[in-house]
Amino acid sequence: MLVARKNKEVIKTQSLDAAVRIMHRCDTLAQASLSSEHIERTYLSNAHAQANKIIEGWISEAQMQSWQDAVGNVWGRYASEDVEAPALIIGSHLDSVVNAGRYDGILGVLLGIELGSFLAKHRVKLPFHLDVVGFCDEEGVRFGATLLGSKALAGKWQPAWMDLTDENGVSLSEAMTEFGLDPSKAIDAKRDPETIRGFLEVHIEQGPLLEKRGLPVGVVTDIAGARRFEFIIEGKAGHSGTVPMFLRNDALLGASFCIQAVEEATKRFDVLATVGQISCEPGAVNVIPGNVNFSLDLRSAKDGVRDRALSWLMNKMRFECQRRGLNIDYIEIHSADAVACDSEWQRLLESAMRDSGVEVNSLASGAGHDAMAMSGYTPMGMLFVRCAEGISHHPAESIMVEDVSVALEVITRAICDKAKVEVPR
Repeated sequence: MLVARKNKEVIKTQSLDAAVRIMHRCDTLAQASLSSEHIERTYLSNAHAQANKIIEGWISEAQMQSWQDAVGNVWGRYASEDVEAPALIIGSHLDSVVNAGRYDGILGVLLGIELGSFLAKHRVKLPFHLDVVGFCDEEGVRFGATLLGSKALAGKWQPAWMDLTDENGVSLSEAMTEFGLDPSKAIDAKRDPETIRGFLEVHIEQGPLLEKRGLPVGVVTDIAGARRFEFIIEGKAGHSGTVPMFLRNDALLGASFCIQAVEEATKRFDVLATVGQISCEPGAVNVIPGNVNFSLDLRSAKDGVRDRALSWLMNKMRFECQRRGLNIDYIEIHSADAVACDSEWQRLLESAMRDSGVEVNSLASGAGHDAMAMSGYTPMGMLFVRCAEGISHHPAESIMVEDVSVALEVITRAICDKAKVEVPR
């Protein structure tokens, strides 16, 4: 019993040392940015190239092979002795939003590198290759399409993406060429699913549940599906001082009742919904609003529930507009189905949490992740790490080194369990 306890303490000490290194590396990687004022690292930019080079250096330090694939994902491999063995992939994304925090995506890549380093240090023999990936574009900031790196891996790359342009009119194809990639070979980033054993992503939660529970990590059960819309309400503009209230067709008043219905739908169906953008025309203080546009983001871990909420909401909105003499229309601008995490991965992570002395808990993800692209391609699992107040996509993004240490210990145990090898002492 004393020996077992001592071995556990050794593992925790090594994980804590590695966690301190990860935190320092997050600070270093934050310097790979298009701006000196904030973190901004977009697909096929100079900051992307700089980040890949830094990551390749750390991969080499970890005694792993490194390479960049046909779309700009950066890879590392802790190789199995069996060259024909399948690969288990662990990683996340290296790109960021504008004015980002320094842990979103990055943490999962650096944890993968530290795991490879730990296994190499202890000369652990795995029945599969352990491949670490830093995906090139999860956020979709530059060209508008999300999950480009992970979808390329999973064989879901769309040729039409080559014609997408950034705010400066540069096409994705042109940007790839300037980056040093060959656009005609983008599909070469796909890897045969028969050669892949699974995918694991570690990510900050981007929500407050783990902090509320007082827990460092949690197992992800599902990734919510999202549908996004732009609504257009048409009324009739008029002078604010001459048109009687009972004769008005006020588009903004109608929109306010529609937005109130959004909140009601969340309570009726237990979904998440956000109206994040709204514009009003003519937009003058003394003119009755004639037209209003607003957005809707609707999410649930269960597509059926989300779609029932949407159906109820559409009917409610039409009713509210019709009784005020308004026309309402919409366009759907995004749709992604919910994705369930693999049950075996969930059990592996739960077992690893028990062995690490962490209370087992689970939660769904309301945000999208690269792991979604693995649906139908390879079994995937996710582990969330607590972040302060659930803040993400913001410079105030914050995590604790102790939680990073726990996450590393959990994934080390989970991977060793999956490989059916003992955790190094």
